[in-house]
This record gives sequence, structure tokens and C-alpha cells, in this order.
Amino acid sequence: MSKDDTAPLNLPAPDAMDLLLSRRSGSAKAMTAPGPSRKQTLQILQAGARAPDHGKLFPWRFIVFEGKGRERAGDILADAAKADDERAKQVEEERARFLRAPLVIGVISGPRELIKIPVWEQELSAGAVCQNILVAAHSLGFVGNWLTEWYAYHPAVKEKLGLKPGERVAGFIYIGTPGNELEERPRPDMEKIVRFF
Repeated sequence: MSKDDTAPLNLPAPDAMDLLLSRRSGSAKAMTAPGPSRKQTLQILQAGARAPDHGKLFPWRFIVFEGKGRERAGDILADAAKADDERAKQVEEERARFLRAPLVIGVISGPRELIKIPVWEQELSAGAVCQNILVAAHSLGFVGNWLTEWYAYHPAVKEKLGLKPGERVAGFIYIGTPGNELEERPRPDMEKIVRFF
């Protein structure tokens, strides 16, 4: 029996609330090593996959960029930038983009059409996966940054990364150690965004 099979459900978890209220993004450009170990990466992915999923469809999957895989991804970005006639300096910046963090997780949304679960709900599930990944990384002492940027939408990049027709990048989540102290950002005034009905 696995640990998950024996874990009690729905117990108060005040530490989890503290974790959620302290989570913040860190700049991918300022991340350093170390990143998560393989075991920690698998834990992060497992936490991501526990997102709400109406219909139990798993309408998402992961592409993990680590080690030399980050360089191969950078070559794909550089080739796309070069084909788009970007300046040589920009091409080299794109080549180094995935090297900003020790680990990058691509969350790929692949909703199924023509079933009773609305596509919108399936896409929201992929967004919840991204948030779970960020919280899981934070819980292990790392910092994350959820980005898309131009390469998430570029047809040549999507093709080279193996995206199938109908799939889209929900996010590239950069994970590493913060290279500088994280700053708190402004948060919404809850009185302005909450209505009790």
C-alpha cells in the first residue's frame, strides 16, 4: 500500500494556508541552481496532476526541460527566431532562454472536443495544474515563474516540441533557487473584489 492510500483526508492543515498566503513568483532571469532533484521534480508533477479535472479526463500533459534538454529547447527557439529574421543578438538570447532556470516544466493543454465536459473547464484544469506546480515548488523551498511568452504560440516551436493539433501551451513554469530576495507585490483590496451574495 502506498503512502497516498493511507493518508487521512480533509484534516485541518494550517501550514498549508501559510504556504498559500506566502507564495510569490520570482523572476526567471534571477533564478540560480540548485533546482529540484529528480525525486522532487516527480513530486511537483504529481502535485500538479492533482488539479480539479471534471470528468477525470487529464486534459493536459507535461514536457520537462532539464540538463541538456534546456539547451535543445533553446536551439528550437533560436531556429524559430532566426527564421523570423530576428537580429543575431536576439537569436542568441532565445538560445539561452531555457537556461535561466535549472528546471522548466511545460504544461500542455489538450482539451477534448465533442464531449459533455466543456472545453473551457478543461482549459481551466490546465491552469489549475500550473498553479499546483507553483505551490508545490514553493513548498519544497524553490521559486517558480509561470510564463508563456512568444514561443508558446509560435507554430514552428510548437511543432518541434511535439504538440499535437488542438494542443496549446498553458505555461512554461521556470523553477529554481531565488538569486535575490523576493519582493512582495501589490495584492488586491479584498473589499473591492469580494461580494457575499
